[in-house]
Amino acid sequence: MNAIDPTPANWLKTYAFIRFGFSAVWVAAALLLAPLSPATAAALLVLYPAWDAAANFVDAQRNGGLSRNLSHLVNVVVSAITTIAVIVALSHGMAAVVVVFGVWAILSGVLQLVTAVRRWASGGQWAMVLSGAQSALAGGFFVFSAGTMPNPGIALIAGYAAFGAVYFLVTAVWLSLRGGRKVSAN
Repeated sequence: MNAIDPTPANWLKTYAFIRFGFSAVWVAAALLLAPLSPATAAALLVLYPAWDAAANFVDAQRNGGLSRNLSHLVNVVVSAITTIAVIVALSHGMAAVVVVFGVWAILSGVLQLVTAVRRWASGGQWAMVLSGAQSALAGGFFVFSAGTMPNPGIALIAGYAAFGAVYFLVTAVWLSLRGGRKVSAN
């Protein structure tokens, strides 16, 4: 049997577990390794939106392609642009990076809301609705506080990523439990 089940519900569960795993590892690296090396911190800051672009691209491909998933297409483009913007912002300081992440969080949060509503029938999407709303609110906080925080750092973004990881884990567990109940009911 294929390691990644092709059915939409199983793909969403697998996708959510993969997104959780990546985010958890990224948060750990941001908190433990980034303080030791500015180069590591910079690489992690560039990696995060690049990963999001790739993950959204793969998810769209597994669900009929980008032409059938406009919110994914826009998210791929926004995350790719964000990756470039982070590279540019790094030369202007961490406050500029936080603003870039803030704008990205607002846009990707809205796009996540759209995708979650579109997938509502697949189940487990209530956590993604909450995640999208939290992302948009966090983005507003980032933009607002970038100029007022004395030393914004990667730990601020790691907190945001940790919340995202939890939402992906909740979705994956919810879909797993829901799938298990359907199997045992048959």
